[in-house]
Amino acid sequence: MMYYEDLMGKNAIATIKVSKELLKYSVGERIPTVSEFVDSLCLARGTVQNAIKTLVDHEAVRIESKGHLGSYLVKKNMRVLLKFAGVRMLLGTMPLPYSRRYEGLASGLIASMENNYDLPINLAYMRGSVNRISMVLQKRYDFAVVSRYAANYFIEKYPDKIEIVVGFGAGSYLSNHVIMFHNPNIREIQDGMKVGIDSASIDQKELTQFVCQGKNVEFIEIEYSRIIERVISGDIDATVMNIDEANDKHVKIHTKSIQQVNKDNTEAVLVVARENEISTLIKELVDVETVLNIQRLVLEEKITPSY
Repeated sequence: MMYYEDLMGKNAIATIKVSKELLKYSVGERIPTVSEFVDSLCLARGTVQNAIKTLVDHEAVRIESKGHLGSYLVKKNMRVLLKFAGVRMLLGTMPLPYSRRYEGLASGLIASMENNYDLPINLAYMRGSVNRISMVLQKRYDFAVVSRYAANYFIEKYPDKIEIVVGFGAGSYLSNHVIMFHNPNIREIQDGMKVGIDSASIDQKELTQFVCQGKNVEFIEIEYSRIIERVISGDIDATVMNIDEANDKHVKIHTKSIQQVNKDNTEAVLVVARENEISTLIKELVDVETVLNIQRLVLEEKITPSY
């Protein structure tokens, strides 16, 4: 089918816009009326009708009118609809795979999201949940992997910006956070300490401020990937760390667990920009059980990470 030739006509923009909107709907759901498309997409009525006809003629969708009940999507050829919508691949971003748990998560996501739509899945690795969420909001990535804690923190501040589309349960992001001390004889945050903090990581920043409440400390801004070496060298006295990284690197240093009832910072979730047209597709592609099973096998060293 000559998708690109069809899209080169005067109805190209309308066809792309309507295609993207229809990606949001599952078979059996009521879809917007022509009038609703006109209002939401700021297009002429005839242009919208021509766009829908193009999609129907190419069997990207089949739509059934039920009178006053509206129109319903009764069939969707995702492969064809994605081509009309101009979606050539899915791009995601997740934490740097510095722990075996993250390697397992990345491997699970890639394996789970393999699909029959000829749609490649690419993951980029980036430190800091603030940075990853920012990339999603700028539409440079389709989804981001962050902790549920970070996602909820951002949603509370900006409720209309992002949404969680998939969650993987407690322990899927990390096993626990700990306070790491340079001096093995110290077991509590004390006045006068230099404490490492990475403001790009919502979890690390919030937990660091939490454990330092009521103490007169100096916060030292450090990239998360360098925090362990700075504690070991004594440049800083303490910091909050993901214990998985320390364990995987066999770091010999004194730590203390952070006791919290809220386990949201241990759960991995996928977030997308709110109203993103591919959110339904991501929900369809990601199989939570597959992701967790592969992550478990990587953690148990029964399979080699592949991402």
